[in-house]
This record gives sequence, structure tokens and C-alpha cells, in this order.
Amino acid sequence: MAQAYSLAELAAWLGADFEGDGECSLTGLATLQNAQPGQLSFIANPKYRKYLSETRASAVIVKPDMASDFEGNKLLTDSPYEAYARLTERFDDRRPGLPGQHPTAVIGEDCEIDDTASIGPHVVLGNNVRVGPGVELSAGVVVGDGCSIGEGTRIAPRAVLYHNIRVGRHCVIHSGAVIGADGFGFAPSGEGWLKIHQLGGVYLGDGVEVGAGTTIDRGALDDTWIDDGVKIDNQVQIAHNVRIGKNTAIAGQAGIAGSTTVGENCTFAGGVGVVGHIDITDGVHVTGMTMVTHSIDEPGSYSAGTPFSTTREWRRNAVRFRQLNELALRLKKLDQQTE
Repeated sequence: MAQAYSLAELAAWLGADFEGDGECSLTGLATLQNAQPGQLSFIANPKYRKYLSETRASAVIVKPDMASDFEGNKLLTDSPYEAYARLTERFDDRRPGLPGQHPTAVIGEDCEIDDTASIGPHVVLGNNVRVGPGVELSAGVVVGDGCSIGEGTRIAPRAVLYHNIRVGRHCVIHSGAVIGADGFGFAPSGEGWLKIHQLGGVYLGDGVEVGAGTTIDRGALDDTWIDDGVKIDNQVQIAHNVRIGKNTAIAGQAGIAGSTTVGENCTFAGGVGVVGHIDITDGVHVTGMTMVTHSIDEPGSYSAGTPFSTTREWRRNAVRFRQLNELALRLKKLDQQTE
């Protein structure tokens, strides 16, 4: 049965004000359009204002200046989206693993596992692994030799940590993620490509989240470094010796090539590509499908690429694009003649 909270309880937990029936019982969260009685909704974008008069939600999180638009119970806050995000913790129905080790788990030599950690079915730990308090390793997780996993970290089924990976406290690593595979390092030789063995590791700071199917390669010599609070979406590729600063967020299918440094509080939208061996300063925001080809030393928003259009129009524009150099040379010649 879903946990129920009163409107007054949630307001107190958020440090927010409320209007209406403080005893109103709430058992879940939903959108304005789909909410049912007993559920709490929110409005963060004014374009959804029209749904306030139609929603069946028992209560809504609203800004004070929009309170008059909704006649029912409400939580009042200047940041409804942040309040919604915080309340998802209260209504999350995921059942955490129980402390202890499943009998099918395989534990290597000289491991240190806190009594409060949960080691699920068919988990494999190498030698000299350190597992902190409250850690949850779900079914099929593989952790290589010499890894350490900090307090409260949760690793979802079938994620893999290679050897010598350091994971901080309260991280989340989702299913299918691979942390510490070899970076793409090869040197040409007379006999073909010569493998450069990757001797570094990977460091994940506190509060890092790694999405499903994401890969973070180990460093060639120094560690690949993901700092505190970084959030990485599904199917992202982070190459060897990349360094990512605190609280940066990277959306799905982005790729960052080797030895690139990304600053703090950056955002990369879906499909962004970043070449290797460049530096990106703090506070840079890169829009979807942009290819970053050189260092960025000024904060701000950056974009590349062309917007979609009909195929017929796109083909015409593609022809014009190929003619730009010729047109530029002709204009330069005309300017010279004019002078």
C-alpha cells in the first residue's frame, strides 16, 4: 500500500506554506492532466496554467502569484519544480535491499564489507574490495579487485566496475554501466596497432549518478576523474583521462573524447560531441547535437549544426553551403575592386 502524507506534513518537510485542508491525505504525485483524487501535482511552467481549472488533483504545488488560479488545496513555494523533485523521495516505491550477503554472491579475498551493506544475488566481488555502510549492490553486479564503494551508494543490476575504481558516497550507478574499461589507446607500429595498456583508474566523487549503458573509461596513466555531484545520463561515453567538474550534467548519447577537461556547473544536451585534449571552463551550456571542436574559455551557451527542414529545402541549403567559400572569395574580390 502506498505511503500517505498529509498536506501539512509535506509542507513542514519542505519548509513551505500551504492553503486548504492540512489533513488532506496524499498518496502519490502526478501531472495536472492525469492526476486523480488523492494525488499531488505541481505547475512549474505557465503554459500549463489552463489545466489548473481542470485537474482532479487533491492538491497542487504552485507559486504564490498563481495561487488564485487554483481553488483547491495547495503548497506554496517560489520553486514548484524543486519542491516536486524533493517530494519524489517521499513517494519513491523502490524497495531497498536488505543488509547482508545473498548465498549466491561470490566474495574475493581480503574484502571489507560493512554489516549494513546489501550484497544481492550473483554479485561478484574481486579481492581487496571495500564496501561502505548502506551500500546496495543489486543482482549480477561485478566489482573488480581493489575497488572501494562509499557509504550509501547504490549500484543497479548487471553494472560492472573494473579493477581499482573509487566510488564516493551516495552515488547511483544504473544497470549496464561499465566503469573502468580500457581507454581507446593504441600506437602505430610496423606490425599494426600496439596496445597501450591503461594503467590509471576511475574516480567518482560523492553524489555522482551514472546512467544505464554509460561507459567511463579508465585513465592511461592518471585517473579519469568525475567530481562531486556530476549527473550523467544513459548511453554516454566518457573517454580516458577526461576530468569533469562538480555539478555538471550530461544528457544521453553525448560523447567526450580523451584528456578533455570540463568545468563545474556545465550542461551538455543530448548528442553533444566533444573532441579530445581541450578545456571547457565553468558555466558552459552546450545545446543538443553540437560538436565542440576547440576549447571554450568564456561561460555561456554554445550551439552548432543546422535545424531540420523538409528534405527538398535541406538539399537546396546544402548546395548553398558548399558554395559559401566561392561566394566569400567573390565578395572579397569585389571589395578589392571597389576600393
